[in-house]
Amino acid sequence: MAFPKNSFILLFVLICSLSLNAWAKVDMTMEESVEVYLGDSAGIPCQYVFSEQPRAFMIQWFVRNHSSRERIYYGDNAQQIVDDGTDFTGRITVSNIGDKEGVLLTIQDVQLTDEREFFCQVNGMAAGNGEGKTHLRVFDPPMAPVIEGVHAGISVTNELPSRIASCEARNGFPRPNITWYRGISPLTPTHGQINVLILVTRESSGFYTVQSKLQYKVAKEDKDVLFSCEVSYYVPGAVRTAESKGINITVHYPTTVVELWKESPQGLVKEGDTVEIRCQGDGNPPPPFTFNRQQEQETALEASDDTLVLREVTRGDSGVYQCRSLDLDTYEEVMGDMQLIVHYLDPALVVPKDSEIMFKGESLTATCNALSSLQTFTVWFKNGQQVGTGHMLFLQDATYDTAGEYVCEVTVPSLPGLHTSGSVHIIVQGAPQMKDADKEVEMEEGAGKWMNLSCEAHAHPLPTISWTVTGSQSWREVLTSATEHSTISLVSIKVTSDITAFCNATNEMGTEAKSFSISAIPMVTSTAPYSPAEGNGVIIVVVIICVLLLAVLGSVLYFLHKKGKIPCGRSGKQEITKENPNKDGIVVEMKTDTKTEEAVLLKGVNGDKNGPNDQYMDLRK
Repeated sequence: MAFPKNSFILLFVLICSLSLNAWAKVDMTMEESVEVYLGDSAGIPCQYVFSEQPRAFMIQWFVRNHSSRERIYYGDNAQQIVDDGTDFTGRITVSNIGDKEGVLLTIQDVQLTDEREFFCQVNGMAAGNGEGKTHLRVFDPPMAPVIEGVHAGISVTNELPSRIASCEARNGFPRPNITWYRGISPLTPTHGQINVLILVTRESSGFYTVQSKLQYKVAKEDKDVLFSCEVSYYVPGAVRTAESKGINITVHYPTTVVELWKESPQGLVKEGDTVEIRCQGDGNPPPPFTFNRQQEQETALEASDDTLVLREVTRGDSGVYQCRSLDLDTYEEVMGDMQLIVHYLDPALVVPKDSEIMFKGESLTATCNALSSLQTFTVWFKNGQQVGTGHMLFLQDATYDTAGEYVCEVTVPSLPGLHTSGSVHIIVQGAPQMKDADKEVEMEEGAGKWMNLSCEAHAHPLPTISWTVTGSQSWREVLTSATEHSTISLVSIKVTSDITAFCNATNEMGTEAKSFSISAIPMVTSTAPYSPAEGNGVIIVVVIICVLLLAVLGSVLYFLHKKGKIPCGRSGKQEITKENPNKDGIVVEMKTDTKTEEAVLLKGVNGDKNGPNDQYMDLRK
């Protein structure tokens, strides 16, 4: 058969094209599935690698819609278009994946209907094309399971399994599963023992609601067992579970044993407690119960159903209590009993009682006892500090620090709520006592300043404090206060010179004093620093100059007297000294011409001043 020439040309082009596509290749990489919570954003990556770099290529995203595909995105080198009129319009974006060859389809606000297959097509023209797909899985956990048990009692004599409870898990996606538990053991359907009925509902919203009903053949051992259900559901990358609360079922069976126990309080019972004694048989429904004390069997105690309440019990309520039940079917009586012990602790008795007076240096033993049905422990406190243990407290060589209130606290270690206490007030009597009274307190203060001195004396009876101050007239007591065992006084003293102050504390038992020595520091007014050596040198120079001046004055007077320039007489003469001048003494008379002139006044030992017209000098060798 002959082919036209043009046919050979077309066949040649087709073969060349197929040959080029056969060499060109696109490696597609997509995840098998992407899992996401309802309402979150989902990212579906599409990676591709061309065997040769295309000049241009096109990317399209499709979604499976029942048996067909629906395009939701188109993009090439020139444009990117999100298709209109789809379920994903306005909720998707396509972006590049970093520095890799690929794109990422992001879906916002994922819905249940978004759980489909998504297809990524890459067309590189001559460089090849490829396609990959990813299944988007959407998850939404169901609500917590709700369990409800039957309210009627279930008899152990029923031949077939009885409905005991139902469990419901609402609004989950995908469909959750329910498992039943007896205690911690899962229940599986067993012929004649366990039946499980399941009802699955698909809501209009797309969520699943699962209901499960448990039918179970009960036994006496199930009376205290908790039945529960567990819902298991899928989440991205895992399976999680949620448990319901546990419920009891009411099982009916005959009574064979009666137990009696103390419901409250927990542990040991003490006087003043309210005691609840409960009676219970192993049958159900329980028959009526009656309570009585063993020694008073003919007298029934008032009780409420299966509970006997004893309020504010005392040691007299101790004894054996009995509970009796009568089976109405067999008329058999079953009894249980228990012993109640009410513990007690009597008030503490302290000797000496109330208060005790001690003299300084004396010793005393105080005791604290409290009668109890249990072992006691005694601790002594003073001012909140522990000072001893045991029922005896030894006070030796009493001082004023010994005085105060001592409290003994008696407790029962095995019953913390049982405790009592007592106290004794110790008074130490003696003369006043001051700290460091035998040492003089030495201080310094600047002259002209005020300083405060304080004095505290301990004693009983309470002492009074007085002050004696020498060296200053300016002082006053600014504060005085007294406590139960001491007196405090504060004085303020102006320092004018060296001061000695005595604080005297006195009561009818004696006296004690404490001394203070205050050295006055002169106030220096010169701005230059003072040097003792320089001051002494100045004084010596002044004395020498004065002596030289007197010597010169005496020589001048003597010379004038010899020349007859100074007349001598009896009138207007006065001795400088009180003693009579010697025969060899020189008497010099000084006279002024006018009364307005003032002579030099020579001051004697007694401070007298001589008038200007009645002075003379007796100069002796």
